[in-house]
This record gives sequence, structure tokens and C-alpha cells, in this order.
Amino acid sequence: MSTTSREKLCTADEAVQRVKDGDAVVCGGFVGAAHPEALTAALERRFLNGGNPENLTLVYAAGQGDGKSRGLNHLAHEGLVKRVIGGHWGLAPAMGKLAIENKIEAWNFSQGVICQLLRDIAAGRPGCITHVGLGTFLDPDHGGGKLNEGTTDDLVEKVELAGKPWLFYHAFPVNVGLIRATTADPSGNLSMEDEVIVGEVLAIAQAVRNNGGIVIAQVKRLSNHPADPHSVRVPGILVDRIVVANEGEHDQTFDEPMKEAFCTAASPSDVAEKFDPMPQSIRRIIAARACDELQPGDIANLGIGIPEGVGRIAGERGMLDRVTLTVESGPIGGIPAGGLSFGASAHPQAIVDQPAQFDFYDGGGLDFAALGCAQVDRTGNVNVSKFGARLAGVGGFVNISQNARKLVFCGTMTSGGLEVVVEEGKLVIVKEGGTKKFVEEVEQISFSGVLAAESGRSIHYVTERAVFELTPAGPELIEMAPGIDLEKDVLDQMGFPPIINEIRPMPAHLFES
Repeated sequence: MSTTSREKLCTADEAVQRVKDGDAVVCGGFVGAAHPEALTAALERRFLNGGNPENLTLVYAAGQGDGKSRGLNHLAHEGLVKRVIGGHWGLAPAMGKLAIENKIEAWNFSQGVICQLLRDIAAGRPGCITHVGLGTFLDPDHGGGKLNEGTTDDLVEKVELAGKPWLFYHAFPVNVGLIRATTADPSGNLSMEDEVIVGEVLAIAQAVRNNGGIVIAQVKRLSNHPADPHSVRVPGILVDRIVVANEGEHDQTFDEPMKEAFCTAASPSDVAEKFDPMPQSIRRIIAARACDELQPGDIANLGIGIPEGVGRIAGERGMLDRVTLTVESGPIGGIPAGGLSFGASAHPQAIVDQPAQFDFYDGGGLDFAALGCAQVDRTGNVNVSKFGARLAGVGGFVNISQNARKLVFCGTMTSGGLEVVVEEGKLVIVKEGGTKKFVEEVEQISFSGVLAAESGRSIHYVTERAVFELTPAGPELIEMAPGIDLEKDVLDQMGFPPIINEIRPMPAHLFES
């Protein structure tokens, strides 16, 4: 006789008692979306109150946290975790601090690779073979994703198949799955009707179950009626314990308790209707120039930060019914959300599971991507993942940047106090930033300019004062803002000389008041 959801029901504190010392725990979620907050908070309480479990291996694909106390910040305790294999670290700074201080073994793998690796673990395959990560710090030639001196195990190796190089990410056992859904039906089947993403919940549950582990699901409610089979995201046969979350532990995102637009459809024309003009600013100049590269019919991905503005500019220009914006977490269509709701989209046309979204991205499905950049070097390499004692991680950046047909990196020329104004159609540098972002050599290679140049893809680096295009010889300066001095405002602010042939003015519309 099958076990019912009522028989599997327990409190969060009771559920996490099943976690043993040394277990490999896989946690689902994206920022705050579909993160099982009740379960990670309970695991923290158990450790702080009793000193166990100890020496866990934590595995997760997308970054989960609010940069303070929620999400995976609950697990950032020395002794509680011993090893961490994660996709993004910036939202759990205390965990990053443990890695920087060499107190845990730490790897940063691409978000998409971890999603796909979980499916390989579930299927009993030896690991994930992919081109994603070649030429970056994930490549064994550049560190194999290791983040500190105490991390010595080689979890990635370079192999050759059919005459081409590939990266082979090794599979490993996983013992505990922490996942979240909206509703558990009488058989324990899980549906996700109020969630903004599906994520990798099925891959986690299958991988853990097939390794003889325990799957703990946090839900918003129980239902007395069987779920529509097409709505079931995780079958009850894979679920061992069910926890109904308390108030405040199951918010739709870490910024929105519940927003219907995140899980309801609308016609593209309705979505595109209302957009207030984006104020003139550095962000607007960069986003508007990046949006100039977006073409009708494009399927696009926009990164967090300045690239988010590309969607807003596209809305102002009435383009949103002619392009499709996607998010790596799974939404297709609609308007991607920002901040602590990043990962959600307002009125998406579809929400697919995260591993499938990365399959599409990795195979070249994106026509356009706009991403951030913290450092750019003389070969066109980009770093978004590690800066001195600050560990951000790559998330889905490697998958997206390595495979989009047209790629625009968006960022200011300098950072740390930069101030500009637009006067009479010209850009004026009021105060230069204290940190140069175009450097001789990046600290960590998140994007390989060398491999990208060989691919022949369209790749641009857009700043508020200059635009560069990647060539086989490195970045070429192709545009400058009106009012900008080539020597003082561009070349003197770079750690390397760019290629210079013909320099055009950046489009005048960028500097209209």
C-alpha cells in the first residue's frame, strides 16, 4: 500500500532530524523562488542547538539567499558544512567567507551544469559531458572550479570525444533532497501552481531517491483531491517527508509574498502596453545602446543589474510583442523581474524546468543575451565571479555567454564613485570612478574571449562612453560618446590599449534628455 501525504506529514524540525553527519544535501531554489526556507531554517536551528549534523556536503545550482540571513545563509556555519558545490555564491556572503578563509572545500560550477549533472546522477551515468566551461576557470587548465587552496579533489576533467575537447563533470552520491512545491495531494504528488519557477525539483528528487536517500518537500498546503496528472512536477513515490510551511516561510520570492502576475499568462500585446520612460542615467545609456542590438524575432536572456534595463527600453520602444525574453530559471516570455524577485517573470507564456532551459541555451537557442561585466581584459576575457576577497560565482553566466549567438556585455568604464551627466547631447564625466574595469588580465576567467573570438559570434562590450567589439586580436574600440576625449576618458582609463581603426559616434538618441 502506498504511503499517503498525511502519513508523510511532519514538522520541519522533525524532518531535518533525518539528516546525518556527512550527508550530501541538495537544495533547490533560485534566489528566494522555490527555496525551502522552512527546511534550511530548521537545519540551522538543529545545528545551533545541538551541534549536529556535521560535515555536510551542500550542493545547489542557482544562488539562494537575500545577501543577509535567508536562503542558504542559514547553512553558512563552520562545522555544519564541510564541502560546497554551488552555482552562485553572492547571495550567501557568509558561505563565501568560509570559502575565502579556507574553512570549507569549495567549488563553483555553472548553474546549468549542476542542473544537468543532477539528471546524470539520477540516471546512474558517470557524470555530465559538456562544452560549457571550456577556457574558463571551470576548465581544469584554469583551476577546475576550485575556489581555495583547501579544495584539492578534481571533480572536472578535460576529455576528447570525436576529435573535440569536452569537460567531464564527475557524478557523486547525494543523500538528502530539500525541495519546495505549492500543493501536496493525498498521494504526496507535488504541484507548483503558485511557484514562479519549476527549477530542478524533479532532478533532485530522482537523484536522491536513486541513491537511497531521503527527499523532504516543503509545501504551502495539502489537498484532499488528487492532482491533475499533467500538473504533477514531482510524483509522490519520490517524496519521503512533507512539511507545511509556516507564515512567512513560503513567500513566492524574497521580495513578494504573492504576486499573481508571476504565475499567470497574458497576451504579448497586453504585457507590452505600459512602460514609463526610464530616466536619463548611466544605466539608461548602456541599456539603450545594448537594446540597439536586439532584433525583432529574437529569443533573449537578460542578466541582473544594468542588463535588466534592456527589457524596459524594449518596452518603451514597443518591441516586447516582437521579442521573447527568457530567464535561465525557466520562464519564457513576459517581463523578467529584478532584485530579490530575479528568476520570476510577470505574465510568462510558459515556465519550463531549469535543466531543460539550459539544454536550450547550451544548444544555441538564444539569439541575444545582455549580461553584466565586472572586469574585461586585453583578450576579451570577462570576470563576473571573483574579486579579491569577494566571491560572487557565475550562476548561469557561463552557459549563456558561451552559447548566445549575439552577446552584449553591459557595464561602466570605471566603478567606485563614477558620476556623469548629459548636457546638450554630450556626455560629461563629472567624477571618474576609482577602479578601472578594463584591465590587463582578469582575476578569474568567467568568459573566454579567446574561444569566443574563434567562434565568429557577434560580441560587444557596451559602456556609457565607449563601445568595443571583440575581434580575434582583442577588443576593438568602435564607438565613443559625443563629448568624450579619447585619451583622457577612454585610453587612460584602460589597463591595455584597444585596437583602433575607425571610431564612430555612439548613437545620438542615447544622449537625448
